[in-house]
Amino acid sequence: MKIQPLDDRVLVVPAGEEEKTASGIIIPDTAKEKPRRGSVAAVGNDEELRELIKKGDVILYGKYAGDELSYDGIDYLILNRTDILAKLS
Repeated sequence: MKIQPLDDRVLVVPAGEEEKTASGIIIPDTAKEKPRRGSVAAVGNDEELRELIKKGDVILYGKYAGDELSYDGIDYLILNRTDILAKLS
């Protein structure tokens, strides 16, 4: 069984949290922020969205966007089309 988002939704695997800053300071667990970037695992059946976003693309999304779920030990995020801010290339 696999997860297939419907309509204009996208299934994303969030990027891991940063362990240290660019200058090398280690970030404690209590201060870590959720990632706002992830890799697309599946795209819903909206034709226009399928032209813009493909499986494997890396996208940026809003800080409080989407619904979290865990399946087969992997954490996912289901985003609406409006939650996607940009596609990285």
